[in-house]
Amino acid sequence: MYRCYNVEKLSKGVPIILSKKSLLEQFQSFHKEFNPKTMEDAVEKFAIFGGVGWGNLDTSKESMQLIEELILPDFRFIRNDVTELTTGLPLHHAILTAIALGDGRTHTAYRRANVSKEVGDKAIEELCESGIIRLEKSKATFTSWKENESVSNKLYFTSPFLRFWFAFISPIFKGIRDGDYKEIRERFANRKSEFLQLTFVELAHELIKMNFVEDPIVEIGEYWDNKIELDIFATTESGEVVVGICKYTTTKVKKSELTKLQELCKEAKIEADIFVIVSKSGFSKELKNLKSKEVRFITLKNFQKLVA
Repeated sequence: MYRCYNVEKLSKGVPIILSKKSLLEQFQSFHKEFNPKTMEDAVEKFAIFGGVGWGNLDTSKESMQLIEELILPDFRFIRNDVTELTTGLPLHHAILTAIALGDGRTHTAYRRANVSKEVGDKAIEELCESGIIRLEKSKATFTSWKENESVSNKLYFTSPFLRFWFAFISPIFKGIRDGDYKEIRERFANRKSEFLQLTFVELAHELIKMNFVEDPIVEIGEYWDNKIELDIFATTESGEVVVGICKYTTTKVKKSELTKLQELCKEAKIEADIFVIVSKSGFSKELKNLKSKEVRFITLKNFQKLVA
């Protein structure tokens, strides 16, 4: 059985209906339905299976094992559902794969898909209207010093599962169709952390909004220009600027990362009032000693607040 959170169960072969829930609402629904034992399991499994309900999803299992149990055997059924959703146009699939495999910027996606800006813009408009993706502007566009610089927009999938599909399944569908799973196993092993990073960042944005109670966040997203990228750029009601990075790695974040963040802000001419570092694996003792009102830390355990 195969369904979305906001509709009744659908039988195989019925088109996927995209949920109108926000990413946070999808994460909360996912967590409530499958009750992962750890927040790491919650984030990782949500990044792969989120946005679509599954009749049986044991989040304690390894991700690749679940992929082989739930997705690959039903590849043809799910592919039909995805095709119904995307209208099956090769152009749309090329663009979606380019977004899933790249940095999300429109010009990068067009280059990967080998299409002109005019053709790409039209496809993006159609895909946004269908609800499959959304377009966001860099927070660089909110800084006056960047007024005369052109900064490409970024594209985000509204469903984590669809991003996974176009990153790992669609590009190598022939082998999967023929029952050869070697390539997807290798691809997933090599790109797993990189793939999970974006979901980690998006959920971190939601947590930061919850944490700023006395001085609420009014705008938050990613910052990028033609040289610099920052995972977190936010402004509060009082006008304070919050800048930060997210590290979905197996090692503790060191003091050098804060120094690097401060240097990037200086280079981008961003006058940050508060620095936030979000880490999957914690922080070095040296870095923790710098904790203050202006330097704040968030760990994976803190993500529990999202589903409390």
